[in-house]
Amino acid sequence: MKRSLLAACAFATLLAACTDNAPATQAAPPPSAAIGTFGIDQSAMNASVKPGDDFFNYVNGTWVSSYAMPADKARYGVFDRLNDGAESDVRAIVDKLSSSPQTAGSNAQKVADLYKSWMDEATIEARGVEPLKPWLDKINAISSKLDLVKAFGTPGFAAPFGFGIAPDPDDTTRYTVFVGQDGLGMPNRDYYLLQGERFDAYRAAYKTYIATLFSLIGRTDPDADANAVIALETLIAEEHWSPEDQRDISKTFNPMDRVGLKKLAPTIDWDVVFAASNLADVNNMVVGETTAIADSVKLVDRVSLDTWKNYLTFHFISSNADYLPKAFDDADFAFYSKALRGIEAQRDRWKRGVSLVNGSLGEAVGQLYVERHFPAETKAKMDELVANLRTAFKGRLETLAWMDDETRAEALKKLSTFDPRVGYPEKWIDYSSMTIEPGKLFENVQAAREFGWNYDVNLLKGPVDRSLWNMTPQTVNAYYSPLTNQITFPAAILQPPFFDPNADPAVNYGAIGGVIGHEIGHGFDDQGREFDETGKIRNWWTEATNANFQEATSRLGAQYDSYCPLDEGKACINGQLSMGENIGDLGGLQMAYAAYQLSLNGQPAPVIDGFTGDQRFFMAWAQVWRAIQRDDALRNQMLTGPHSPAQFRTNGVVRNLDAWYAAFDVKEGDALYLPPEERVRIW
Repeated sequence: MKRSLLAACAFATLLAACTDNAPATQAAPPPSAAIGTFGIDQSAMNASVKPGDDFFNYVNGTWVSSYAMPADKARYGVFDRLNDGAESDVRAIVDKLSSSPQTAGSNAQKVADLYKSWMDEATIEARGVEPLKPWLDKINAISSKLDLVKAFGTPGFAAPFGFGIAPDPDDTTRYTVFVGQDGLGMPNRDYYLLQGERFDAYRAAYKTYIATLFSLIGRTDPDADANAVIALETLIAEEHWSPEDQRDISKTFNPMDRVGLKKLAPTIDWDVVFAASNLADVNNMVVGETTAIADSVKLVDRVSLDTWKNYLTFHFISSNADYLPKAFDDADFAFYSKALRGIEAQRDRWKRGVSLVNGSLGEAVGQLYVERHFPAETKAKMDELVANLRTAFKGRLETLAWMDDETRAEALKKLSTFDPRVGYPEKWIDYSSMTIEPGKLFENVQAAREFGWNYDVNLLKGPVDRSLWNMTPQTVNAYYSPLTNQITFPAAILQPPFFDPNADPAVNYGAIGGVIGHEIGHGFDDQGREFDETGKIRNWWTEATNANFQEATSRLGAQYDSYCPLDEGKACINGQLSMGENIGDLGGLQMAYAAYQLSLNGQPAPVIDGFTGDQRFFMAWAQVWRAIQRDDALRNQMLTGPHSPAQFRTNGVVRNLDAWYAAFDVKEGDALYLPPEERVRIW
């Protein structure tokens, strides 16, 4: 940091003494904020709602009640609006590249020809199922268990397990292979096993989808083939771990060598699998859901070879349905978008083409996106904000009453080694080995997938490259990597309402400041805390401090378990599954508030449009989570995803912060009121 913010107030009394309750004068709003007069869209508010009853709807209620859900969306909110803008920006780039001949083999040629092959629907229809035949021939040629196992390892084919490559949690200077459960066509095991009318409907729609794909390739009894596939996947689902267990590092971190894997799951020949996956030289790995992998591969001996071939056939077609004639694409949409998430209309083809290009050649486009849409001053101001958040969190760590000095020293060491990346990577991916041909969409997609897997495999040959990014610059999101202790903020999220250099500082701290704090907080959430400052899995917590942390997080989990937005209180948030994100939200907003108070240098914040600085700070947090969502998509999110629904990312957080009560005069009797002793204070 260029200047000290510590003189404003002692951290021990920060929340009590450094608030906006001191007298302040009415100030003129920033002259050029992109949203409203100071960064908040006041027209979206519903002033008839008491902040203490429903803060999300107080800030967003008019917009939520009046905004019509786009027919092609499962949800729509701030993230989606920014993503739409990023898509349009990328489209302009791609259209320009596509409008004139490009040098053969260049990134520009690959981007242009991939996009044009996607948009050329006439050629896709004319080619029909012809591109499928070489792959289906491979499946049809399977005549033994050994052949089947080889197919499991072949990139592009489905299997009850999957591989990934990432830094080794035992030594984060090197990469290793991760082996985890896989093999289902519906979102997770719950869609196969839970009872009820909605899940019966999902399973019926899935059967229709499978049968439709089999019918499109000329199967004589597609319904029977579909029933066989669903029966097999149900057996796999019965062995799968729950989503809560899948995110538990203590359960999924199981390092072993190939001998250990063979002992764990001796049913199949793992040497054949690894050779087919281009991993023949790999001996050491990390196995995730151990029993799920061991028990699901036993199905190779229990289920007929013909059923497994049907399974491989369906999954290969399904994973490529978007790149086949319209009948395949429509069937894919009918199930995965309409039946599972309630979406009414297919997205415009150009938007889906942009998504394909972003997913296949994302950094090739990202270079041009950054040149056009990411000013250097934005990066500089973000760097300063990140530094301020780190300073604020350091102060909180130094004074946490529930943390002993031994654990505190380790936490401060981890915070000091955080590596923030803003905007775009320092070096770009080299796509020179990828071949993209005009008019061959199906083959182009396979080439991109092959490139991606080979790129990952090649990482195993060298030390961990900390310059690599897991998101493109045009992605509206952010992330924390526990294995490298890095927080990353792509260029596309650094726009209003998250970040506006001309907005009121309180708004920036409440919006992007909360997001920065959220990502820092992931390094100290219920799973991120299992990693040390090098990214290595190591228990650096004393027994007493660990007990204090567990007590606080269990109370936070119980709060979220009580939030039930669907089915008359029967479909509730899973507080354990969403624990990491909820800790990130709560801790992140606490950090951002501390940083905002420090930025005032002991002076009261001005009042703007009648709102105090603290009020504007909390309103900014609620504004970035503004969204509406279809019921099926919301149910899917609560069953499979780690994030709580938008309303509770607002209400579930602010009700635990003392400063919010003071800012909006929230009293006992208000719906969101929690007695001080029930408010969860972690970071």
